[in-house]
Amino acid sequence: MAAEPGRFFCTAGRGLEPFLAREVRARLGATEVDCVSGKVFFRAAAGPGELRKLRSGERLFLLLKKHSPLPVSGSRGKMLHEIKSLVIGEPKYWLDIISVWRRLHGHEGETDNVSQENALALKRKSEEETNTTSKRQKTEQVRTVVSEERHMEDGETCVVPGRMSSQECWIESKTSSEFPLKGSGESPAVNEKLSFSFRVSCRCSGAIAKILTSQEVGRAIGVTLVKQCGWRADLRDPDLEIFVHLNDTQSVVGIPLFRLPLANREYIKTAGLRSTVAWAMASLAEISAGALVLDPMCGLGTILLEAAKEWPEACYWGADISDSQLEGADGNIRTAGLMDKIELLKTSVKALPLPSESFDSVVSDIPFGKKFKNTNGAQLLPDILQEMERVLRVGGTLVLLLSQELHRRVDGLTKCAGGDSAEASADGDSGAAPAQALTVRGNSSSLAQGGGESVLSRCFRSLVPEGVYAVSLGKTDAFIHKYRKVSAPGNWELSGPGLKGT
Repeated sequence: MAAEPGRFFCTAGRGLEPFLAREVRARLGATEVDCVSGKVFFRAAAGPGELRKLRSGERLFLLLKKHSPLPVSGSRGKMLHEIKSLVIGEPKYWLDIISVWRRLHGHEGETDNVSQENALALKRKSEEETNTTSKRQKTEQVRTVVSEERHMEDGETCVVPGRMSSQECWIESKTSSEFPLKGSGESPAVNEKLSFSFRVSCRCSGAIAKILTSQEVGRAIGVTLVKQCGWRADLRDPDLEIFVHLNDTQSVVGIPLFRLPLANREYIKTAGLRSTVAWAMASLAEISAGALVLDPMCGLGTILLEAAKEWPEACYWGADISDSQLEGADGNIRTAGLMDKIELLKTSVKALPLPSESFDSVVSDIPFGKKFKNTNGAQLLPDILQEMERVLRVGGTLVLLLSQELHRRVDGLTKCAGGDSAEASADGDSGAAPAQALTVRGNSSSLAQGGGESVLSRCFRSLVPEGVYAVSLGKTDAFIHKYRKVSAPGNWELSGPGLKGT
């Protein structure tokens, strides 16, 4: 039976939002696709198996609420009340959410029973007078509302109810009468089924962060869920994680569908380049059945692994000069079970022992940074590119990941060629470059296609630029460049063994 359409959102590394938007449309037939910085929202009739196949996203969430930003006021208590009203809603709301969550995880059989019993219990709770709760029970409730904090990969704060300061206790005691408390008339069986464990991961930025911390917001939400639903807080191994992101653009609430991020690939033994970036690069290479694909600086082979998993009907070659990198790549290939798909070769990228015009796509991350002790990449770039162009067939694609330095080098040579392109004008402000390089519809930018010729077009007129994409690698930014070979090389000497251009 086909899955019912659901609302989801997926986080993405900065610059990969357009790739993810294209992917959810193509892979899931998604509608209502909306890109914002770091997230893609969409609606799709897809089950967990299909959703898990997304390759350009980080974490996937069931979307609970998406609203305009909350109004900021000087009253902390009023803002906390509005936040709790946004997230918590009515008791039945969370029963419905749990029902959807269980259905996605294949627990339809137990959902109805739990929902009915929970509904009856919540009805009884709502009818009870809060003043019938003993002082001891109130004390226990407060003591369960303490907070422990940890920092997540995306910068949010994980908050679990626990001990609070006297001031925090006063804030929560003041607002607790708005929500029904756990009474003493419930049966143990109902209590057990009500006792979902949870944690709150909260991230506040912008104006709201100047008034309330992520920890304070998470604590307020957590104590209310404990009181209203009878859930149990658990930082280490919760049944549910509730994700809340409040900023100047929107207010978002969601539940992660999977415990591990989508970006965690079980088939990669030793991690190298971020898998999502590697997949995005491979997606630009236009790989088809029977194609020959080369990564002449393959490192640990992440790009080849992502490509071979997604497009298994092609054949892949990886080359590197480093024994340790090739050893790591071989381990990854064996772990992924792709020994029959990927061939490895020890050689220098400046002198590839491969025939000219033999590959349909060349995709590579040009190593840079202290890790690779590569300080003269700008000087080596022309030689590297010349050899890559030599082995690329006419009509083939060249996709490169360049550091900011190498990107600026290419841009500087573009300016020298005459005229300032749109890319060159944006590059002076590192914060502006990603916005210039990408659009919310996922179209490749027209950067490097402006007034001047690019360095590649000047030196190798067979290569035509087709797009530049600014992406985040975590602590640093990089740029994906795409080119297409439109003709055979001109009359210049080639660096391949015994080969010259015509």
